[in-house]
Amino acid sequence: MSTIGPILVINPNSSENVTQGLRDAVAGMQFPGGPLIECVTIKHGPPGVVTQRHVDEAALNTADLIESRPDASAYVLACYSQPGLDLARSITTKPVYGIQDAGVLSALALADLFGVIAVAEASIPRHLRNLRRLGVDGRLAGEVALEGSISVAESGHGEESYAALLKAGTKLRQMGAGAVVLGCAGMSGHRQRLEDELGIRIIDPTQAAVAMALGGLLSRTS
Repeated sequence: MSTIGPILVINPNSSENVTQGLRDAVAGMQFPGGPLIECVTIKHGPPGVVTQRHVDEAALNTADLIESRPDASAYVLACYSQPGLDLARSITTKPVYGIQDAGVLSALALADLFGVIAVAEASIPRHLRNLRRLGVDGRLAGEVALEGSISVAESGHGEESYAALLKAGTKLRQMGAGAVVLGCAGMSGHRQRLEDELGIRIIDPTQAAVAMALGGLLSRTS
């Protein structure tokens, strides 16, 4: 495994706080002799990927970064909107994982119905388009946005954001969700606490995508 390049986890927004949260979330997945899991920030990216304009801008930035890092063995787009996923796959032969796809597929392996917590209401139609692309929208219990003006960078820190996540997660559980996907990479800091309190599986989609990347690399060496 030592000759395999890093798994590059890309935060397409400019928040280093979000990237540090990604590092914390995947720290337990690093092991001796395994590939480095490297989390990077696109510092000139938007502060949060919320609007379609943000998505399109982030897609080009992500592609530029991937082209500059051919040493990586796999790439993870650590944004729930997966900006530039198809573009990235067109410019590299290495595997590229989007965290929405990974998170949702992990939820489907654990529960009949799943739910999603979004940062903002405006993001939900975009997320639903991707679920239709995957053909899994029939197993969605619902997607609920956080109440209040909580930013991407704040969504995984502090009591205000946790209370909003808990309220959204409780609603999704009542709607029948047996697993809930955190619909933003920035929410990872609250995952374990939320799972303990709600009593259902809470999926950090970045962890899910990195797990898939690791599994793919390990299977090539077995």
